[in-house]
Amino acid sequence: MSQQEQHLQLLQDFGQAWNDHDLEALMSMVTEDCEFHTVAGPDVLGTSHKGTQQLRVAFEQAWIAFPDAAWLDGDSFVIGDRGVLESTFQGTAADGSRVQARMVDIFTFRDGKIAVKNAFRKQRPVLPAGK
Repeated sequence: MSQQEQHLQLLQDFGQAWNDHDLEALMSMVTEDCEFHTVAGPDVLGTSHKGTQQLRVAFEQAWIAFPDAAWLDGDSFVIGDRGVLESTFQGTAADGSRVQARMVDIFTFRDGKIAVKNAFRKQRPVLPAGK
């Protein structure tokens, strides 16, 4: 299997682990010093989390905020040590409001793992409960 095929498989497995809400699988696919830049936050890169301890907390927060979180219609490609995973995020918050948005994660790979996950998402209004 070529490096490109390995990276593509890694992205597919990573996406599946998110949908399975499998934190341990996610953590096994990132480098110890991995960086995760969220879709929102105070900085130009959103909020940045560095290292497995911070990533673990940040990843868990997605499922706490949206217990039914799902990333659907995944499509990915890899060029060299970079990859893109495009999907539709949807989830319901505790107050019943719903989020649905097309998003893209841009990844950097190192040593067969994910070294950077940089998330981008279309911004649209939250959908009220029951709609």
